Amino acid sequence: MDNDCNLDFLKRLAKGISSEFGRNCEVVIHDLSSDHLDYPIIFIENGHVTHRDTSTSTSRVVLNALKHDVNSLEDKLNYITKTHDGKTLKSSTIYIRDSQNKPTGIFSINYDITELTIAKNCLDSMLSHKEDTEDVSNIPQNVNQLLDDLLDESVKKVGKPVALMSKDEKIQAIQFLNDAGAFLITKAGDKTANFFGISKYSIYNYIDIKNKL
Repeated sequence: MDNDCNLDFLKRLAKGISSEFGRNCEVVIHDLSSDHLDYPIIFIENGHVTHRDTSTSTSRVVLNALKHDVNSLEDKLNYITKTHDGKTLKSSTIYIRDSQNKPTGIFSINYDITELTIAKNCLDSMLSHKEDTEDVSNIPQNVNQLLDDLLDESVKKVGKPVALMSKDEKIQAIQFLNDAGAFLITKAGDKTANFFGISKYSIYNYIDIKNKL
């Protein structure tokens, strides 16, 4: 590690990150100098996440840094790791380098997402639904909204705006509204006639066409 000033900053940064994200966020500083290779962890916050402390022996991430060419080492962000006791961690490995670009340390973040993963699976199960968005219906606050929703749905069933509908397509829309019970709503006939640009007589005639089939 370069100097005490850099190390002090990294320790404060580690404390800040672990404090921001809570007890499930472990932050580790590894020293890659020859004096610390057997026990490279020189600072750790929330070590209970991986059951480590400064007396823990060298790790895989340290060996990887020492084994590979310094120019080939790249920071690795937001990847998944596992602990021996079954925890799932979201991890990031950031190399600390000197002025010659040589890695002198490693700044690691390990966030325990085990409980979040369990919660996500429960939520996914509870929120699962059919993918067909045409089956999604609104919950109206009054009968006017209900009629508006039914009119919108009738247009979607036909697949084109009212201005472009043929007579047969308007018949299809009116028959959908009738089947949905829209005309049980008071004054639905007037509003529907205005919406489709037809007379109330035409509405009942369109409904009667289906009844005669």
